[in-house]
Amino acid sequence: MSANQRLRLDSPSHASDSGESGILNERILILIFESIKWDIHVLCAASAVNRKLRAVATRLLWRELCMYRAPRMVAALANGAPNGRLGGGWHALAKLMFFCCGCESTRHFRVSRSSPGHFVKESRFSKTSGRSFLTKKCRSDLLYVSDPCEHPMGEREDDLGLYRGVFRGFMRSKTRACLIRRQVELEERLCCPYCGARVWSMTAARLVPKSAARRLGTHDGGLEYFVCVNGHLHGTCWLVPLSSEEEAGREDEDGCSDDVDNGSDHSECDDRTVTDSSVSSISEEIAAVGPPDRRLCTREIC
Repeated sequence: MSANQRLRLDSPSHASDSGESGILNERILILIFESIKWDIHVLCAASAVNRKLRAVATRLLWRELCMYRAPRMVAALANGAPNGRLGGGWHALAKLMFFCCGCESTRHFRVSRSSPGHFVKESRFSKTSGRSFLTKKCRSDLLYVSDPCEHPMGEREDDLGLYRGVFRGFMRSKTRACLIRRQVELEERLCCPYCGARVWSMTAARLVPKSAARRLGTHDGGLEYFVCVNGHLHGTCWLVPLSSEEEAGREDEDGCSDDVDNGSDHSECDDRTVTDSSVSSISEEIAAVGPPDRRLCTREIC
């Protein structure tokens, strides 16, 4: 290669074509991550290499990962979003998909000891479950909520359930309008574990419907959850052991017949299972691709 050719490749015009990332063809990065099925741990590591790669990941790669892992859920969340942008960013949604944020005591929910956050092998998000977390006046909102992540707390205590979720178009939602109309104050010492924004306590706002406790399998008053200004939800509950009859009743409630989209021949009750190794059906569990490096993952998306 001649000196003139090297100068042309290093010129600012070429860098600007890729958003000033310094990477001549970002499509190569996409092809690489497609070949490894968008391994989230590798993406965390790549984002930690330097500022340029982190910028590319923030602008492009996190979105592609989310679309690969949960295409139907992402399509629903991005529907109507200006320029395809989500509140808090795509990296926050990726973290919400794969990271259980842990739990500490709050003013409305006390635990004997804190539970640390961790990556999960598999997550199942459901808009049917999300509907259970909405009051009757807000049922037109679209909210996806995960199944609880179970944390044992000892022989003398019930297990702790940690769950998370995300609203579509939260800025235009009836839930946000209700919070604003009631003049509910934002929490002083808490922030969203996924995007860092300030949060409302739905318990303090008295916007926790009884259907949420039934969906989670807990007793009234045995749960608390928060919603941030970007529409991310996270919460805790006590998982009360159920009798066989109660468990059968909950399985009946999980039917998907009330959640089939018009004009579609399949149910989207549970969208699909989100895994950190591949896209799978809701009945299939797939192990993670290698152990996560918590230092890298915490720095980049946690």
